[in-house]
Order: sequence, then structure tokens, then C-alpha cells
Amino acid sequence: MIAIAGIVLAVAIIGFVLWMLLTRRLREKYAALWLVIALLVLVVGIFPGLWQALTMALGVQLPSNLLFAAAILLLMGVTLHLSWELSSAEDEIRRLAEESALHRSELERLDERLAHLERREAAGERPEDDPSQD
Repeated sequence: MIAIAGIVLAVAIIGFVLWMLLTRRLREKYAALWLVIALLVLVVGIFPGLWQALTMALGVQLPSNLLFAAAILLLMGVTLHLSWELSSAEDEIRRLAEESALHRSELERLDERLAHLERREAAGERPEDDPSQD
């Protein structure tokens, strides 16, 4: 019964990940990780004796202990990967915010200069008469 539940869970995960990929709600680099996890669950679900053999080979007393240890390691890996991605995204956001501030400052400076030139033109002054241009 638990093997069938594992197979159903794996197929559900694969279907959900593929749906998220097709609707562009999940990027490919994250989908690959979840597809690998789902395939591993599917293999263990189809061949439950494989998990038992792995448990004995690693010297773990119960298959559930190995399952929890594997789950903890997997979740730590996923968390580390997401932390790395978040750090990269924060650096990119900071860099873009700095560039945006520089562009906004340049735009404000150019707007002030244009307003100044328009006021002078409206007053009838010629740009060649501007002593600040020298």
C-alpha cells in the first residue's frame, strides 16, 4: 500500500512540476531538481526492496531512519540552493537600484538644464550670451 502511495505521490509531483513549467510558473533550473526528487521517489515506490537493500548496505537499522535522514539532507540542499539564488538576486536588485538612482539623477540634472535654457530662450537671451558656457 505504501509503495502505491509513493508511486502516486511521485506521479503527482511530476505532473505538478510539468504543469508549472508549461504555465511558466517555475523556471527550468528549479524544475530539474524537483523532477530528480520525484523520479527518485518513483524508483523507490516501484522497487521498495531497493530501499531496504540500501538501508542494510549503509548499516541503518530501519528504512524509515534512512528516509528521514535522506529527507533532511535533501531539504538542506534545497535550502542552500535557494539561499544562493536569493543572494544572487539581492545583489542584482541592489546593482539595478544603484543604476536606476544614477540615471534618475542624470535625468533630473538634464531636466533642470533644459528648464533653465527654456527660461532664457523665453526671456530673449541667446545661448551664446551665457557666461556659464565658457
